[in-house]
Amino acid sequence: MISMRDKAPVPTVRSTVLDNGLTVLVQEQHAAPLASVWCWYRVGSKDELPGSTGISHWVEHMNFKGTTNIPRDQVKGIIERHGGSWNGYTWIDQTTYMETAASHALDRMLFIESERMSNCLYEPAECESERTVIISELQGGENDPEQLLDVEVTATAFKAHPYRHPTIGWIGDLQRMSRDDLYTYYKRFYVPNNATLVIVGDILADDAFRLAEQRFGAIPSVSLGDRTRTQEPVQTGERRLTLTREGSMAYCKMAYHAPAVDDSDFAPMLLLDAVLTGAKGVNLWSSFEGQAPQRTARLYRALVDGGLASSVEGTLLPTQDPFLYTVSVEATAGTALSSVEAEALSVLDRIRTDGVTETELERAKRQFRARLVFETDSVTNIAHQLGYFTTVATLDLYHDLPRRVAVATVEQVGEVARRYLVPSNRTIGWFQPLNHEGEHSPLVVSGLRRR
Repeated sequence: MISMRDKAPVPTVRSTVLDNGLTVLVQEQHAAPLASVWCWYRVGSKDELPGSTGISHWVEHMNFKGTTNIPRDQVKGIIERHGGSWNGYTWIDQTTYMETAASHALDRMLFIESERMSNCLYEPAECESERTVIISELQGGENDPEQLLDVEVTATAFKAHPYRHPTIGWIGDLQRMSRDDLYTYYKRFYVPNNATLVIVGDILADDAFRLAEQRFGAIPSVSLGDRTRTQEPVQTGERRLTLTREGSMAYCKMAYHAPAVDDSDFAPMLLLDAVLTGAKGVNLWSSFEGQAPQRTARLYRALVDGGLASSVEGTLLPTQDPFLYTVSVEATAGTALSSVEAEALSVLDRIRTDGVTETELERAKRQFRARLVFETDSVTNIAHQLGYFTTVATLDLYHDLPRRVAVATVEQVGEVARRYLVPSNRTIGWFQPLNHEGEHSPLVVSGLRRR
């Protein structure tokens, strides 16, 4: 059944493409005197060539370091003078920058983003300073057992596709790359024909389009060249790895190759995850701020209520190319790790064999609808979602996602469980902490090695 909420009219999003190829999306929201500006670039870690891993993230850092017309120490002040906030992030498919402030500051926000697109400085001393910062950030992540395990599991699950590289890069590349490498990458990808500008808030769309043309219209387009990526071959057997070092808790990650966001399997897969670990929504910017509703989720009941784990989470992210569905488990202290894995795999095998019930599916749909409401509760979140989905897929797909979830059937969810949750499609990784004698806790499962 499709509820009236699923049939609600799609908010009006107006769009245009400037002569230089810049896509501009505008949505009026007059509930509060605020506006949010996001500038999205279709470049992320998947675009990095061998020897340059981490360059997208490093370039993002450099683009907060001042421009020809905005000294470094004034970037922050321009927004904060208008009571606003600013940020940015890099991931596998995209890089983005945002400002949210009083709506009368719209032109100032557009000025910052037009400067970022065309006039960043890349002073050699700043590049070297940021190299130190990023290497320190990488080493900090390596000291976090769960982050380290995530990197290693992803690198093991993928053999060919550049999704295998961590967004922050590999340390050898970070030590080698030069200022000229960074600047060349910036000038290639930070161009209007590779970008989407999103404006949401207490503004008039015609005024927003006019200001966007004034600020961005003169920036020239640039040929992006060949962007062919190696496709990941089908995995033909289970892969395993174990990391052993100092730590206090044991972690497990079970990663299954999963569909891209534009695949018809993606919506049923979201519901499968909701049945297993609770619904998450599809907003990277806000979905992980609150705990998913888990009390009725199968893996939570089996592992957490069963005393084997202190937490269990599922992660299915909307990506341009097929990525991973990952189940992450933190084992309780003193628990036999083989028991944790055996119980988790038992739940996953059972849902693959038997599917889900109508009751579970309807609960998952209700949870997902609620998450969609919460993750579009502000001009900032709305603007994020419009830009994110335009960058990795299409705006129409984003607006159609609630319907796709609403019409998914028990049979469709069962089919994706059978297709994706097979042993040959998964990579299992463990982090095992050393005990006080320098030995790791026993894990009685054969073949635990990376291969």
